[in-house]
Amino acid sequence: MPLSDFSVSGEPSVETALQGVQQARAFGADLVIGIGGGSPIDAAKAIAALLANPGDPFEFLEVVGRGRPLRQPALPTIAIPTTAGTGAEVTRNAVLAAPEQRVKVSLRHASMLPDIALVDPQLTYDMPRAVTASTGLDALTQCLEPFVSHLATPLTDGFCREGMARAARSLRQVCADGSDSDARRDLALASLCGGLALANAKLGAVHGFAGPVGGMFEAPHGAVCARLLPHVMEANVRALQEREPHSPAIARYQEVATILTGHRDATLADGVAWVQQLGEQLSVPGFASYGMQQSDLEQIVAKAMPSSSMQGNPIALTEAELIQVLERAL
Repeated sequence: MPLSDFSVSGEPSVETALQGVQQARAFGADLVIGIGGGSPIDAAKAIAALLANPGDPFEFLEVVGRGRPLRQPALPTIAIPTTAGTGAEVTRNAVLAAPEQRVKVSLRHASMLPDIALVDPQLTYDMPRAVTASTGLDALTQCLEPFVSHLATPLTDGFCREGMARAARSLRQVCADGSDSDARRDLALASLCGGLALANAKLGAVHGFAGPVGGMFEAPHGAVCARLLPHVMEANVRALQEREPHSPAIARYQEVATILTGHRDATLADGVAWVQQLGEQLSVPGFASYGMQQSDLEQIVAKAMPSSSMQGNPIALTEAELIQVLERAL
């Protein structure tokens, strides 16, 4: 079968996708295969969608575009992940950077769900420790946020519980010993569970921030999520206790603490502390290392608040609360 290779370096932009479309159209492609982490898989899904829908991609992009549905179904797609983090192989959107607007946004349609997802933990064995850590923490985040989302269902709860348990028991181990096949398998399954959960129950403030932070600074998505997670957890728990003390999300955060720590009597604070300590042990960098400054925070919050991910957060955080999250992540 004739093939045409298209390489994706770093996280894809709208221009990246259009370049891929141009090459695929010239080749006469009728199938798109994405091999790699979330970035090449998202690029593959975007190429498959835009190849079938020529014209201005901003007609279909969320936030910065018109957000209209695709006119025609995306081309068939096969996704083969080589990292354990994004779960992009089982989601129906592609995240693309829009450099002029300094934000990352989604192209979304049901037909963009890959037709085949080949998840083989052995393909992740060569990941460096830093990539293993950031993508693994992203997988944990994508199991945790749908679990506390107000859109959670019994089915997504099952994926979340399984994914969080596997990530909690194996993330430290796989970063210490990348050859541990059982730990690699746990992280691959956690990533898959997270993708299936978020595709049906949405995410939360961590990923609401990830679009503008990743669009404004050269910060890898996994590292952004890893840095934000404990601070968003802390802000959500505090806001829920103060404004919605009877919210079922409080009990869910309690269960998160139990799953992560392995202790039935774990408190809400124990869950936050566990995630905070994990990030420190895995050397997750602060946002200041990417050039973020205090003066950037209001703009980031303004871009984050209308995002689709922010709508899944268990409670609406105020602008002041969101700024405080970013201050703690600097």
